[in-house]
Amino acid sequence: MPRRVALGLAAASKLATEQPGRHGSGRIRHEEKITVYVSAEELLALEQARLTLRAQYGMAVDRGRIVREAIAAMLADLEASADDSELVRRLSTS
Repeated sequence: MPRRVALGLAAASKLATEQPGRHGSGRIRHEEKITVYVSAEELLALEQARLTLRAQYGMAVDRGRIVREAIAAMLADLEASADDSELVRRLSTS
């Protein structure tokens, strides 16, 4: 069974606001690319997060931007909290 690491919208936004030094790259042209495989459930949750951001907060963002912000939040937390970071905790228990 593959290992899954999922970050909820609430956790991502909480981490992003707590770590002001690191942000996603926003709406710019990106030259680098990676491919990430996700489950149907994770893709549906990502799409639901996108729709929630649009409906409740008026933010028209794409899934890539949400993913970049979530990555930035997790990396900032790892940088600030090291062993106590959310990323280390999640990867240690998966």
